[in-house]
Amino acid sequence: MDLTFSLILIGIALFVLLTAAAYTVYAERKVCALIQQRVGPNRVGPLGLLQPLADVIKLLLKEDIVPDKANKLIHFFAPMLSVAIALSAIAVIPFAHGVYIADVNVGIMFTLAVTSIAVYGITLSGWSSNSKYALLGGLRSSAQMISYELSMGITVVGIILLTNTFFAGTEFMKMTSIVEAQESLWNVFRNPIGFLIFTVCAFAETNRAPFDLAEAEQELVGGFHTEYSSMKFAMFFLAEYLNMITASAIITTLFLGGYLLPFQGFFESMGWMEGILGIILQLTSFLAKTFLLVFVFIWVRWTLPRFKYNQLMEIGWRYFLPVSIINLMVLAGILLFLNQ
Repeated sequence: MDLTFSLILIGIALFVLLTAAAYTVYAERKVCALIQQRVGPNRVGPLGLLQPLADVIKLLLKEDIVPDKANKLIHFFAPMLSVAIALSAIAVIPFAHGVYIADVNVGIMFTLAVTSIAVYGITLSGWSSNSKYALLGGLRSSAQMISYELSMGITVVGIILLTNTFFAGTEFMKMTSIVEAQESLWNVFRNPIGFLIFTVCAFAETNRAPFDLAEAEQELVGGFHTEYSSMKFAMFFLAEYLNMITASAIITTLFLGGYLLPFQGFFESMGWMEGILGIILQLTSFLAKTFLLVFVFIWVRWTLPRFKYNQLMEIGWRYFLPVSIINLMVLAGILLFLNQ
């Protein structure tokens, strides 16, 4: 029964994620248009809502061009690898109490491991294309992700310390345990500096502006996907938006209480957290927080200019890394004092 439930949930999660990724592109185009005082897509379907479907059909009908001297096997599989990794990270995130695909004891470590290998799809696509522009985009992405993963990992250690302190159990590295440890107070209030560092690092990890140096059009034509076309090109875009949604879901889980509602105690006193109604309320809370963060990702892209590459690396190594280490030490000292 558990296996059947997990398979059904996987199918639902895949459908929701792929649909959400398509309509996140639509939402980005609409938000961009509002910021730039334009209309945005409004031709295909009511309010332009069928524009994502039209884009998919257009890309399916385009010719798939592969460079003669490319490594055709790796060139073919690189975009698939990017999408598969983007989809895998969502597996351990709880959507509501008891509603998850997998609740492993080291869920937070699984998330870090999966997100860290996302760089392989980009790097392999740049190398296999046999193009200097694509290769430079892949190398930039590798250096960028490695630089910001250190600060992100150190911030996660702080979350583990908080969970071990405020969760009455031994399985404090589970994602569900991290959520339950925030029942009295969300981690964004316990560790605000960690929240800011993790969120900015998530922008760099997902190659979103102002950290989209891996695909800087002004310098690299298009970056790692310069030599891609048709659905292979679309799969890289799909992976980017899936990563954005997944990053938002991870931030929600680690810092914003996950599926917990604001004023959770009030809803429990009203008896609304029991049964199906409780699951619907928790799922709504989780989705609302996640898509609010997705909006922030979009908003930042169309508000801030892109950093130069030396500024990108300087922020990661000179500022974020020492600040994240100091923040962890201060947090550990406070928790040690409170537990005495």
